[in-house]
Amino acid sequence: MHITSRTKPTEAELAQTLRTGPFDLALRSALAARGLALHRVQHRLAQRGIKVGVTSLSYWQQGARRPMRPESLRAVRALEDILELPAQALTRLLEPPARPAEHERPAGRTYRSLLDEPRPLERLLTELEAPSDGGLHTLCHMERVRIGDRRELQGRDSHHVVRAHRDGVDRYVAIHHGDPGCDPGQVAARATENCRLGRVRWHAETGVVVCELLFDTRLRAGDTYVFAYGFEDGTGGPSSEYVRGFGFAGAQYVLQVRFAAAALPVRCRRFTQTTAGAPRGRLQDLTLAGRHRGVHLVEQSVRPGILGIGWDWR
Repeated sequence: MHITSRTKPTEAELAQTLRTGPFDLALRSALAARGLALHRVQHRLAQRGIKVGVTSLSYWQQGARRPMRPESLRAVRALEDILELPAQALTRLLEPPARPAEHERPAGRTYRSLLDEPRPLERLLTELEAPSDGGLHTLCHMERVRIGDRRELQGRDSHHVVRAHRDGVDRYVAIHHGDPGCDPGQVAARATENCRLGRVRWHAETGVVVCELLFDTRLRAGDTYVFAYGFEDGTGGPSSEYVRGFGFAGAQYVLQVRFAAAALPVRCRRFTQTTAGAPRGRLQDLTLAGRHRGVHLVEQSVRPGILGIGWDWR
């Protein structure tokens, strides 16, 4: 609802604005509903021994400034009385939003539950002392995968935005699954933005690499964090797909796959799975762009499970 000098809100509209805020709109609505000019409000505040300039009142109702000092907050409490508003109707709109409680996290399941054979990964995560719930859920994840001249997975880069759902989180554990024939001991993990590389572990038979990405700060519940990392591989045989598992719902995910000029597939398609062994669904052909030699998918709100792109060489 937009309030102008020619619009006088009804009591129901005013009550709604007082419930939802923000503060400047609620104050503007209350002034319009009571038909009080700012100089009259200033005079009534002065009668109560509270000195506030007309300019400050104007800034408050425009949202240019927020009353934060003790004297200003005292004026806001007086305004509630002058404007015949319920107690705390305006002052509560100045309170900072409450942080999510530790238990307030998106519904989902652990990444391990998405795998057919989670035991090697379990062992690696145990070595890194990584809990089943790392305390983070993804808000946005942009990922770029590079396929080389030999059809191998050269590497991948991730840009990640996460939110903590418990206090004390200071790291993220990244997982890389190499293609058959890869040498995980030769895979290089990189921390590229707002993090540094911690411990790295791998499992030779399955080609799994896990690494710690240590944040520059310790997060509290509700905090967001942006960081970037990547893996350089190039050690495996021909690659035929790239998949990403999601334990929580709701994140935005963008996946790009770029192919070397000498290794262009004949067909690409996106797919989803509930687990690694489940049938693939939501199949959709993707057009390979000639100039950029790539395909991509965009998922505005992922579901728990697996999302990926596969391709055929013949």
